[in-house]
Amino acid sequence: MNTAVLRRIGLAAAAPLAAAVVAIAVSSIVLEVSGSDSIETFRTMIENGTKLESIIDMLNRATPLYLSAVAAAIGFRMNLFNIGVEGQYILAAFLAAVVGAQVELWAPLHIAVIMLTAMVVGAAWSGLAGLLKVTRGVNEVISTIMLNFIAIGGLVAGLLPRFIDDPADPNQGTATIAESGRLPDLNSWVELFTREITKGRRLTGVFVVALIVGIVYHVVINRSRFGYDIRASGMNPSAAKVGGVPPKRMVLIAMAGGGLVAGLVGMPEILSDTHAYDQGFIQGLGFAGIAVALLGRNTAGGMAIAALLFGFLDSSAAILQVSALASSEIVVIMQATILLVAVIAYEVVNRIRQRDEVRRAAQLVEAAS
Repeated sequence: MNTAVLRRIGLAAAAPLAAAVVAIAVSSIVLEVSGSDSIETFRTMIENGTKLESIIDMLNRATPLYLSAVAAAIGFRMNLFNIGVEGQYILAAFLAAVVGAQVELWAPLHIAVIMLTAMVVGAAWSGLAGLLKVTRGVNEVISTIMLNFIAIGGLVAGLLPRFIDDPADPNQGTATIAESGRLPDLNSWVELFTREITKGRRLTGVFVVALIVGIVYHVVINRSRFGYDIRASGMNPSAAKVGGVPPKRMVLIAMAGGGLVAGLVGMPEILSDTHAYDQGFIQGLGFAGIAVALLGRNTAGGMAIAALLFGFLDSSAAILQVSALASSEIVVIMQATILLVAVIAYEVVNRIRQRDEVRRAAQLVEAAS
């Protein structure tokens, strides 16, 4: 293996390693200043994180984060900043729960109806931002942020009271979806290779959906003409247009495609957990997904690793709080530090790569002359 290859591998590993080292250092300082034992805290996090039940928790937390990251990454690949994943998945989950509770079909068909409803709603809501951009020139950041407010504070807040199943329930929500509309868990498959999963932990079946989405995303982006058009439009829109790529159509497709995946973000709750939409429905996954996409560099594998990391940290927060070793906010500090350092490190690495390419090109020109 020559020096150039080793240098490229080193540069690829430099950013995530730097992010991890700085995050641990900063978190250690915060822990010690706040009176906590940093070594014991990290030891507890690692010890707990290697248990099967904790791994199940990590995968359950990583699944919606990964779907949210892919939804954001589709736009990022075209230099479109889809900040509306939050509103898209919440509105999609709400309407999917309403539709799912109204019907009782053959199980595979019932589950398919719920998922398709969520995907269509997400695509339509995100596509609206794309339509505003290509027809009126409205920046997608502004339109998606505004659509978040309309979806969450307008449509969902306004429509939910009309579909409340039990007004006496403090956590008021839609009617519960019938058994036929519930996705089986994957515990039996995991237990074939491990042991019995205890403490009521269940690995959501949506995990398989996330795997399929990740594979499709990788193949489409990196192995198809359409993916090439998206990447070309993102790198140089003018050159892509000259090459025959229709920019407006690509914007619409990219925005709608992101919304299509965003519709699946809330499915672990609807299909595997609460089987309804209620006032305790999980929020914040859309914005967390953007962080995962940035950390994973919009690649299927990178986002998977980032989602697992965030899932591990999220599951560790509960352990730290129960054990009273440290405040659970240390997890938020670690996530923020990792993201900040990684973004800076990636930019530094990119500049080093560009400098190396310029030097290599100069050497080739000098050798040719």
